[in-house]
Amino acid sequence: MPIFVGGSGLYFKALTRGLSAVPPIPPEVREAVRARLERDGVEALHAELARRDPVSAERLRPRDRTRIARALEVVEATSRSLTDWHREGLPPLLPPGSFRALYLAPERDHLYARIDARFEAMLDAGALEEVERLAARHLDPLLPAMKAHGVPALIRHLKGEITREEASVIGRADTRHYAKRQFTWFRHQLPEFEWVKPEAAGEWVEAKLR
Repeated sequence: MPIFVGGSGLYFKALTRGLSAVPPIPPEVREAVRARLERDGVEALHAELARRDPVSAERLRPRDRTRIARALEVVEATSRSLTDWHREGLPPLLPPGSFRALYLAPERDHLYARIDARFEAMLDAGALEEVERLAARHLDPLLPAMKAHGVPALIRHLKGEITREEASVIGRADTRHYAKRQFTWFRHQLPEFEWVKPEAAGEWVEAKLR
């Protein structure tokens, strides 16, 4: 019996709902949009997106650099909005009724305490030195590695803009906010998943997967 386990909701959405069939974006289009993002700022690109794809612009936060750039890239490359492409999704790999799904939902306070402890443990294990090496590569700030939880704040600390403790507070808060958004995303995007406390997961498996 195959068992899929993971943290990214999009993996499960691809399996159970299918994803939109957006064609590949030509590199020159992506580079042009990102150059405009750096030159004009995210607010200017969000305003442009509001003119060309108002539905996506309304859905996105005005300072969400990555998603705003992505939505504009799709309009530029395909002359269609990202919303249009989302309406034409690929079929799911797992048809409804062919699987059982659960979402492990720990108590929020316990989860947030573990996040705080984990971030401090990462710092003690050399995260700051790792970020210093990463910053020295001068990568595209839109790359996922440059936006990982805590990385922007730790780079600010390395530049002398904030203290190590302030960077730690920001990194821990960013991670907690992300965890909260994961809860919300799963609840709305994958309602067929049953929410189960981790300590009750074994009992759930025995009851559902016999």
